[in-house]
Amino acid sequence: MNQPAQILLAGLNPSDPNDWRLNNYEQREGYAALRKILSDKIPPEKIIEEVKKSALRGRGGAGFPTGLKWSFMPKQYEGDKYLVCNSDEGEPGTFKDRDIMRYNPHMLIEGMLIGAYAMGIRAGYNYVHGEIWDVYERMEEAVDEARAAGYLGDNILGSDFSFQLYNHHGYGAYICGEETALLESLEGKKGQPRFKPPFPASFGLYGKPTTINNTETFASVPWIIRHGGDKFLQLGKPNNGGTKIFSVSGHVNKPGNYEVPLGTPFAALLEMAGGMRGGRKLKGCIPGGSSMPVLPGDVMMQTDMDYDSIAKAGSFLGSGAVIIMDDTTCMVRALERLSYFYYEESCGQCTPCREGTGWLYRIVHRIETGKGRMEDLDLLNNLADNIQGRTICALGDAAAMPVRAMIQHFRDEFAYHVEHKKCLV
Repeated sequence: MNQPAQILLAGLNPSDPNDWRLNNYEQREGYAALRKILSDKIPPEKIIEEVKKSALRGRGGAGFPTGLKWSFMPKQYEGDKYLVCNSDEGEPGTFKDRDIMRYNPHMLIEGMLIGAYAMGIRAGYNYVHGEIWDVYERMEEAVDEARAAGYLGDNILGSDFSFQLYNHHGYGAYICGEETALLESLEGKKGQPRFKPPFPASFGLYGKPTTINNTETFASVPWIIRHGGDKFLQLGKPNNGGTKIFSVSGHVNKPGNYEVPLGTPFAALLEMAGGMRGGRKLKGCIPGGSSMPVLPGDVMMQTDMDYDSIAKAGSFLGSGAVIIMDDTTCMVRALERLSYFYYEESCGQCTPCREGTGWLYRIVHRIETGKGRMEDLDLLNNLADNIQGRTICALGDAAAMPVRAMIQHFRDEFAYHVEHKKCLV
């Protein structure tokens, strides 16, 4: 199979322990986009326009257009403004952002610098998932290198543009991947989501205007500025510009991160990952991380890997974590594990989530252990309906959507558990 287009992973040599360093990044056109912006004094609004043209969408899960988000930052605001990178990668099945920071940290730094220039921001924070301490240390080294070379600090490369970047590590709380809970944690408070509105663009970190983007989103920006938004768009498809890293895990021969153009058929991605382990049949796939609805294998094999195609199939691209399940998988047991995770990770702020996630887990556990009742299937759907859309943040939805999708697509298997007190497979 031909190697697909790559941006974030292009030219990297993971076997070289020093490949991530500044001198190697500069040899791969690193910081060329920043140099061009500062030497040509490109107007900030032109940078935002180029990002809009690229159809770059948020790579953290929501898929919101990045250029549009950047345009929300108030231009005439004279006080402090902040830029925040959400590197709190806690979604089960997702392991792409840590590889960007581990193998290509300067691309993230350059992307944040360009974003800061475009929005008139002088300070930024990179919030790194607390359970990947080695990656946090790598980012600290990369920031030190960039600062020593004049890419960070005051009057960058002799210009009037100044930007300070700080890395901050979390403590392993899944809820801090939600952007406003992340801001609360950055401020030293308990990581709990805020009510919106006000949105971070007007009231964010320390009550100041703030733009938050995912690691992969920022890291895509330098290529866009070097080659143009149109070229980035052409790599993908309309409304789905560029490439995307998919973290493929589960019952495949070669689990790992695969960067492919958006719109690549799922069947091609599965082939890159070595196909199904042991030659078994694909039973189901969660295409965007554990919080997204599962899709049956035959549906996935007809689906392309982009935001719109996966939404049309009945799920979401999310963070790009592709969890593969073969025909030996017990879907009841899989849902039991997922429900337990969201029950444990709920911050407890909202009653529907705090109470509802516990009920979801206990009922699925009851079915899995042979004590279920047929009416439990409708009860699970009813509970999911009463959680979804009724919480401050999307964790309630993340707990409810897998339940509804599992029962929708694999109801016979749940019914078999109830009737026979054991797994179908």
